[in-house]
Amino acid sequence: MRLKRLHIRYYPPGIFLDYEKGGELRTKSIDLLNLTPETDVDELLSDIRAAEPLITSSCVEQVKVLIGKLQEKVGQKDERKFYLFRALQAHILPLTNVAFNKSGSSFITGSYDRTCKIWDTASGEELHTLEGHRNVVYAIAFNNPYGDKVATGSFDKTCKLWSAETGKCFYTFRGHTAEIVCLAFNPQSTLVATGSMDTTAKLWDVESGEEVSTLAGHFAEIISLSFNTTGDRLVTGSFDHTAILWDVPSGRKVHVLTGHRGEISCVQFNWDCSIIVTASLDKTCKVWDTDNGQCLATLLGHNDEVLDVCFNYTGQLIATASADGTSRVFSAETFQCLCQLEGHKGEISKGSRVLTASVDKTARVWCVNTGVCLQVLEGHSDEIFSCAFNYEGDTVITGNYMHLRNTHIHKSNHTSVILSLVVNLSAGSKDNTCRIWH
Repeated sequence: MRLKRLHIRYYPPGIFLDYEKGGELRTKSIDLLNLTPETDVDELLSDIRAAEPLITSSCVEQVKVLIGKLQEKVGQKDERKFYLFRALQAHILPLTNVAFNKSGSSFITGSYDRTCKIWDTASGEELHTLEGHRNVVYAIAFNNPYGDKVATGSFDKTCKLWSAETGKCFYTFRGHTAEIVCLAFNPQSTLVATGSMDTTAKLWDVESGEEVSTLAGHFAEIISLSFNTTGDRLVTGSFDHTAILWDVPSGRKVHVLTGHRGEISCVQFNWDCSIIVTASLDKTCKVWDTDNGQCLATLLGHNDEVLDVCFNYTGQLIATASADGTSRVFSAETFQCLCQLEGHKGEISKGSRVLTASVDKTARVWCVNTGVCLQVLEGHSDEIFSCAFNYEGDTVITGNYMHLRNTHIHKSNHTSVILSLVVNLSAGSKDNTCRIWH
């Protein structure tokens, strides 16, 4: 093996190593999830060299410089305020979801109007309208980190793969027998996973457009799915009260995660793929060991349905969003509640900051260390369903909300519900607009 190049990754902190083996160029990463400004660099370097043979004396100084840059980034205080940059009359009917590409230079919106639109974040200009679905476009995603493709999942039972650069449709994936409500690219951008109300998930080959496998095992609708960071595992969450961990190459079941007493609303891996968190309409979240499928902890405290859950970028914190109008932040190590985020007067739908969107027509930015609301983003005239930060955390989009419950798709009518959680910002709303905040 021969090291070719080192480069930095800020979120989560780490260093990529490009190396040559057997004439092939490969990449691996050194994760520095526990790095702080106080970390002893020499001691850390010693540990890295002991564990990674590619780091030799010839590149120690370069690694030291990269660690210093990461420490500087980790130590930066984020005191920015967001200001409304642009309100876009994005679609003629309400939005369903919003999502950024990794750089934050573009974002996409899905809608009841059966289209997905690609937007330039800097100018607010519409770049492409992706037309072809025959029903609501509900699930949307970029193939991050590449950002050159978009996948759209629709109530017309199909998923379409598009060029983000030209708006051309590469493939239409057909095979589901009911609405597609969730999807994701694997990290290598070679597969798309789709989850459907037909109780199955499917894997599709991005290059050929062919179905790779059908993941059958749930007894009710699948409404959430997530790849791990290496792409060899997929977790699906269902209205049957269970989540299933799948082996991607073989398509076989690895573990069935049983224990919730209500429908699963969201499933997520942490960064190092060691644990999974599930959110449920039974008012709890559960944390699971990916190796043995055992439940490690139940996160209690909400007094209504938990609609969304996510890890921060290092996987050390878990944020929850509930129909009780609050969001909570838990330690992923001790499973203790660190703070409760209160202030919304409506259902909440979703780093060092948490972004929540609510049916009270506002989005809020919170400090996870203190639980203090740092900023209220106002201006939408109806419920905000979706929100997203960009990679750097300096831009937000907000949009309006529709969520799945009891096999029917309808707007929430709760008076106190948090609908979504993220760590950087864009939003869409039921008022048919999408707002960009810088």
